[in-house]
Amino acid sequence: MSSQVQELESAIKSAIDRAIASGEISCEAPTTIVLERPKNRDHGDYATSIALQLAKAVGMNPREIAQIICNHLTGTNGISELEVAGPGFINITLNRANQAELVSTIITAGSRFGHGDELAGIRINLEFISANPTGPLHLGHTRWAAVGDALGRVLSAAGADVTREFYINDRGNQMDLFGASVEAAALGQPIPDDGYKGEYIGDLAKAVIAKNPALISLPEGQRREAFREAAYELQLKDQQRVLDILGTHFDIWFSERSLHAQGAVEHGIEKLRAQGHVFEEEGAIWLRTTDFGDDKDRVLTKSDGSFSYFSSDTAYYINKRERGFDICIYMLGADHHGYIGRLKAIAACAGDDPEYNIHVLIGQLVKIMEGGQEVKLSKRAGTIITLEELVEKVGVDAARYTLIRYPVDTPMVMDVDILRRNTNENPVYYVQYAHARIAAVLRNAAELNINVNLEEFDSSQLNHDRENELLGKLAEFPRVVAVAAQLRQPHRIARYLEDLAGTYHGFYADCRVLPMGEENPTALHTARLLLCTSTKIVIANGLDLLGVSAPERM
Repeated sequence: MSSQVQELESAIKSAIDRAIASGEISCEAPTTIVLERPKNRDHGDYATSIALQLAKAVGMNPREIAQIICNHLTGTNGISELEVAGPGFINITLNRANQAELVSTIITAGSRFGHGDELAGIRINLEFISANPTGPLHLGHTRWAAVGDALGRVLSAAGADVTREFYINDRGNQMDLFGASVEAAALGQPIPDDGYKGEYIGDLAKAVIAKNPALISLPEGQRREAFREAAYELQLKDQQRVLDILGTHFDIWFSERSLHAQGAVEHGIEKLRAQGHVFEEEGAIWLRTTDFGDDKDRVLTKSDGSFSYFSSDTAYYINKRERGFDICIYMLGADHHGYIGRLKAIAACAGDDPEYNIHVLIGQLVKIMEGGQEVKLSKRAGTIITLEELVEKVGVDAARYTLIRYPVDTPMVMDVDILRRNTNENPVYYVQYAHARIAAVLRNAAELNINVNLEEFDSSQLNHDRENELLGKLAEFPRVVAVAAQLRQPHRIARYLEDLAGTYHGFYADCRVLPMGEENPTALHTARLLLCTSTKIVIANGLDLLGVSAPERM
């Protein structure tokens, strides 16, 4: 879905192409045009510094370049004024009526406004959370549960074919310790020193016995395996239940065990061997990842013949690519920073482009504050607070929105007390209130029998500075979505919504939307109500990308 911003960017690119073709400037055409909204509205609706960026390559004064571009932009539909300012900025003023036509575009597009085709035809595997099925999902998982789901929505809105995947770490020593812990609890014995603690272990033991009392009577070795498998099944279902509460859903739950059961690990090693990057040393099989920037080569098969955990990583990546995914996105925890180099090296060793085919996002830690104190202990897990406990404290919308609105590579603090307040300092309330406020205005209009439809829309009525400011902010939405998808940064949607809510409140304060007293409705009232409608659509669309509700009443 194109927007006025994108159309303006395209017009500037075309003007530069014409200037190059005519020989007035000599350089490679820029691939991107950056437009900004001037703080001082006397400087136009948009400004670009493209002339300054081209100056070195062209070998001309930026103001001269800017004037040449303006000459080729003159007469472009929708532009009413062009100005070369300062060292070479181009200030652009749009025709007010033409800009107001955005209202029609938004209302016609409805829930599709903001969606684009920048990533059309690209298949993306988005892997996030990837927890051990050995306990409740904790706060670190919660951040990825919200951000990963939002990123999937944003990538889909940009046209990508997205598969959301949960990688179940269901193999290895941790699973054995988990089984031993549940077995010990069931037998009334002490939990192993390196086992899993917390009330949930006792709950699982009771649930396992209730489902299959005969497990207690099995021989020791067989009994431990049986408890491990039964508890695994129950704990995985509990993780799925909690994620469902948060509104996070996966297309595929991929078992690490399945890689080994289906021979995918051996297949992966042979594929890498064919690429020439596998070697043997001291009885072990290695992948020469140092050829591609890793800090050391990695063991695939140990000298005793057992597979390393890294072998699962290689097999899993190759499995994803063989399933037809163009881009594999990994969303990992703060303690996995070292994985970036090795995962990219796997892609390179497999013959792929590590800068395109694989993206690794690292999420930093989250702290929860309540009553001025950091909340550390969990009632169920015995260590850190769980996803379910966070949702119980603040609700789904507040939890999701707050976790998403910060860049994932920065630590964050969630203040429970703020998130419980219905005030403007609570960001999710601030945005949702703007949507509810517009819904109330539209209900009042309906009670006054004001006909609010596009057939009655006169775009020339919207000429107030506040209206122009709001239209400009609405026009930015498709580009914000596109950039959020390209940079894998869904927090940009949240920050945009907060700016949009503030812009709407300013418009509402200065522009009378409904007639007063016995005043008859006019074309201006209709135009402003339709502007409100388009704003409501954009807020709802943005909140939907975050997986947050857009209430009609608050």
